[in-house]
Amino acid sequence: MDINTDDVFHPPVKRSITIAGHQTSITLEPLFWKLLRAAAERQELPVNALVAQIDVKRLDADDPPGLATAIRLWLTHDLLGNSAQAD
Repeated sequence: MDINTDDVFHPPVKRSITIAGHQTSITLEPLFWKLLRAAAERQELPVNALVAQIDVKRLDADDPPGLATAIRLWLTHDLLGNSAQAD
């Protein structure tokens, strides 16, 4: 995956995504969008499906964070080698 300084220090970008049959928007920095696409590719899932899995997991939390925060946390957890799948 190609990551440059512009991706690291770029402000968040809003994108539309469909999860659980409904359209929503998620605002993430380009670096996190790249990491999310790479994680979905590794798991052989569409990005929408991976986000849906992360969404279900976050809703199980006692105090669920927002979806964008949950994605960032899941990606960090994944990068640390602690998660092979969203569930």
